[in-house]
Amino acid sequence: MVMLSGIERENFLKTVEMRGCEWIPIENFTFAPATWHKYREELEKLVLRHPIIFGQYQAGEQNFDYFAVNYRRGAFTDAWGCVWHNALDGLLGMVKESPLTDWNALPSYKPPDPVVYDDNGAPQDWKSVRVRVEEIKKRGRLTVGHLPYPSFFNRLAYLRGFENFMKDLIKGSSQFSTLIEMVLEHNIKLINRWTEIGVDVMSIDDDFGTRDKLMISPRSFRKHLLPGYERMFRIAREGGSHLHFRSDGHIVEILDDLIEAGANILEIQSFCNSLKDIRKICKGKVCIELYIDNGQVLPLGSPKDIRKHVREAVFELGSEEGGLIFSADVYPETPLENIEVLCQAFEDYRCYYTRK
Repeated sequence: MVMLSGIERENFLKTVEMRGCEWIPIENFTFAPATWHKYREELEKLVLRHPIIFGQYQAGEQNFDYFAVNYRRGAFTDAWGCVWHNALDGLLGMVKESPLTDWNALPSYKPPDPVVYDDNGAPQDWKSVRVRVEEIKKRGRLTVGHLPYPSFFNRLAYLRGFENFMKDLIKGSSQFSTLIEMVLEHNIKLINRWTEIGVDVMSIDDDFGTRDKLMISPRSFRKHLLPGYERMFRIAREGGSHLHFRSDGHIVEILDDLIEAGANILEIQSFCNSLKDIRKICKGKVCIELYIDNGQVLPLGSPKDIRKHVREAVFELGSEEGGLIFSADVYPETPLENIEVLCQAFEDYRCYYTRK
């Protein structure tokens, strides 16, 4: 629930607040469980070769054959009653059965209590979380609280079923308004718990985009969803946390809305949104966390392509003041040698704006 990824806290905060960073942080370099399962000790050796990126990782930390309940092949029902179907071990699947396809089920429906259970139904131990946050801060590392994915847009879609949800956005109804408020109340309860503990960053994840467009119109987003994001972002910011928002896919048309709503770290995929568009809309207004292209460049590109991609991102989006963070999420189709090249490129360019 709390991340410790070798991220030095002070430099991260200076980067987000554009107070002159010492280096470009790599905030989140993660591997799908299926990636660990495929590469095993070879991937672990790679991680150990790059402590600048992966921090205090110790050999043996990772169980290559362990999959959390929501990452196991087969069907899984989450705490909301959504039934997920995973085709493979180690990769998150799709919701195939939704509990609220019929509005008649809404009056008796009860969402999970986020203070008691997480979204997978496991008990929450907030006392241990508080101790962990305090320990991490004492070590000068960053603390991150989060709403579990899916947070809001996707949770609504999973509860109703995607086709029903699309119709709800067009027609609207009192039931739809009730459902929105129900999910918001759940999320706000969790945000309040994290900010009361005192995390540096509150993270909210949703996926609005396909590879080349939004799933819904900007108009529908602003009418039905933006007010909810504004409430969540405001509560996190007023509670003393920076607000990190992440969405997969193409989201250029609503970046301004997310900034105005209060997000001050936006994680954006580089292969669905052009660097020039991101620069034009975001640079200087919000900290950009660039999610490296894991659709084309990382799995399929040459070492030259990967280095060029990182270099262009630094030139387009970086500055001496800060405002740029990198992240990467690696799936099993990515060759080990490409992961190594990405690590080397991050290390080579992370101090570009601080070198004399």
